[in-house]
Amino acid sequence: MRKLVRRILLGCAAAVGLAVAAAVVWLAVPAPLLPQAAAALQSSAAVSVKQTAQWIEFLPLQAPADTALIFYPGGRVPAAAYAPAAAAIAAQNFAVFVVSMPLNLAVFGKERAAAVQAAHPQIVHWVIGGHSLGGSMAAQFAAEHAGAVAGMVLWASYSPADLAEQDLQVLSIYGELETGAPTFTSAAARALLPPGARFIALAGGNHEQFGYYTGQLADPPASIARADQQAQIVAATVALMRSVANN
Repeated sequence: MRKLVRRILLGCAAAVGLAVAAAVVWLAVPAPLLPQAAAALQSSAAVSVKQTAQWIEFLPLQAPADTALIFYPGGRVPAAAYAPAAAAIAAQNFAVFVVSMPLNLAVFGKERAAAVQAAHPQIVHWVIGGHSLGGSMAAQFAAEHAGAVAGMVLWASYSPADLAEQDLQVLSIYGELETGAPTFTSAAARALLPPGARFIALAGGNHEQFGYYTGQLADPPASIARADQQAQIVAATVALMRSVANN
């Protein structure tokens, strides 16, 4: 009987071990990038692009920027997936820093915004944001470092921390069709943000089209083109950046 119990326990332990190993392997494999992501990593006449060990920086070439966005990627999504949007925002004379995360999970790199800020003391106005898990971790950073940022943008995300009393300009953008939309706009989610937080629903938009990658699980297909969704995301984010810069 003891041998049988021992075999059962060993079998259960092996099954758990295999499940954990499979989860680690799955997490370690990043979402595939679309060709537009790599193309946007090249500098242009308007924007200088530089990749460092911890982030990708997009700097406008027309004039030095005094307002910057620190952006955290979604779970399992490489930083490069947001290069097209980052370049478009930078072209409007804002610095953008898309942070690379350990295992492509922002939960392991929540504090990396502090390193970006320390490396760029010339920036006067800081905005932090992110997509999905990245947005939640950006909000957590803002909550734990009151006064470090003047604005926050959530792309298909929500704040897990109470920011209701902070002096922050907040924008929450989400795809109308994505399954998480009710969570992003729930009364509980709104209560954790400053009263002036603005919410924008992208008609026909989904979760995956916030970046240039594929393989998003349980994501309904969008009814608008990725380029159209991206254009709306960029326009709304730029509007927030301008508001912060002029405040």
